[in-house]
Amino acid sequence: MAALIQLEDITKSFAGIHALTGVNFDLKAGEVHGLCGENGAGKSTLMRVLGGEIRPDTGRTLIEGREERLTGPTDAIRRGISVIHQEMALAPDLSVAENIFLGALPPGINWARLREKARDLIQRLGFDIAPGAQVSDLSVAHQQVVEIAKALSRETRVIVFDEPTAVLSTGDARRLLQIIKGLRDSGVGIVYISHRLDEIYEIADRITVMKDGRIVDTVTPDSTPVDSLIRMMVGRPLSQLFGDKPETVVGEEVLRVENLDLPNGIRNVSFAVRRGEVVGLGGLVGSGRTEVARAIFGADPVSGGKMTLKNAPYHPRTPRQAVRSGVGLVPEDRKGQGIVLDMEIRKNVTMANAAPVTAAGFFRPAAERGLVQKLIQSLRIKLGSMNDPVSSLSGGNQQKVVLAKWFNTDPDLIILDEPTRGVDVGAKTEIYTLVHRLAAEGKAVIVISSEHAELFGLCDRVLVMGEGELRGELAPPDFEEEKLLTLSMARRRPARAEMEA
Repeated sequence: MAALIQLEDITKSFAGIHALTGVNFDLKAGEVHGLCGENGAGKSTLMRVLGGEIRPDTGRTLIEGREERLTGPTDAIRRGISVIHQEMALAPDLSVAENIFLGALPPGINWARLREKARDLIQRLGFDIAPGAQVSDLSVAHQQVVEIAKALSRETRVIVFDEPTAVLSTGDARRLLQIIKGLRDSGVGIVYISHRLDEIYEIADRITVMKDGRIVDTVTPDSTPVDSLIRMMVGRPLSQLFGDKPETVVGEEVLRVENLDLPNGIRNVSFAVRRGEVVGLGGLVGSGRTEVARAIFGADPVSGGKMTLKNAPYHPRTPRQAVRSGVGLVPEDRKGQGIVLDMEIRKNVTMANAAPVTAAGFFRPAAERGLVQKLIQSLRIKLGSMNDPVSSLSGGNQQKVVLAKWFNTDPDLIILDEPTRGVDVGAKTEIYTLVHRLAAEGKAVIVISSEHAELFGLCDRVLVMGEGELRGELAPPDFEEEKLLTLSMARRRPARAEMEA
């Protein structure tokens, strides 16, 4: 089959640093070509070349065998190339229909006809979204559908998906993969970038691995085990992904939760966590895991039950009270709740605990520099300067800044909610090492993750939630995905009030 797109000998440098070096990549019509690699490997830069966002220093782009010079994103769109970035480019205050046809609205608009065309495009994707609905009112999954419909409205022949499922629930991610399979079957060429290798293996016809701005190899899923792919990406096998867990001594109880009820439907949750212990909180998205974490952190109110922290009654009404009590939370929404993207790295690190960098109410710049530099080195954060904004860092290093913020508070209990979401394989290993380190230092650690292998690889035991209840607990001999899902999806037990009725 002839190539729909060919990128030949692409080279690009930024300020003397080689982002791409002699890269050759091709895409066929009616195929999904997976693109893998660690953050900084050059994947997004290569796709920005394909999307006309940046011009390469050398090399050429061929579309159906004909060399084309793409002068910008609009030029690429005219040639049937659409790039759907992880950060969606929608106008939140406009309607679904207006977003789909934005930039291509004809004079003398027939709004009824426009909404009808929008509805047809959305229904082709298997969804029923009102064309007149305001985009800001839609779920993230439905916003993703609008992005795809927008691409299809332009008679797109090539669609690039950059980490499309990073913020989707498991169910929504499954539906998106089905949409992509349908697009492939209709003859559209798909480039699929993701850190979720299970998705890559499910839908990709070919997989290209990049490292340090170069192509390592292009392989097929059937001929390449996951372990081999990871070795290509990071230079070590899957068996070493979680690292060697250090010997830890499980100590005294730090947190006890008894019969916890929340106004949002969480009910009768009871468990305990000890020093030196990593306890997983598993279950499907929407099972109540994050809500329990937020209640422990004082971000959401409690309607019943009680909590004990370090053998003393614990009832935080705000996150500030939780932090002062020795509790930290790395939230699942890193960019929205964990860091301030436009703020300097050093300020992000010290924002939760300014005591070490102040004296008698006065700020001490030298103390701040020393403290932040120590944490940067300890967590191996890769950055230019601590004065740079956090937005300048890769996803993995942004997550390390969030961890550094909580290391600075020296918590007794730290909750990690989806700690490696949107993080590449290499950075995941470093974060896993930090989790082991926290436990070895005697911290009590709770890990929430939708990646079951992550829970099993990191945790001493896993608590399983379903429909707002704690359904059971798995110990290492029972660390199997089937057992976790069986517990999570088990039939709901009657609530206490129902039993007493």
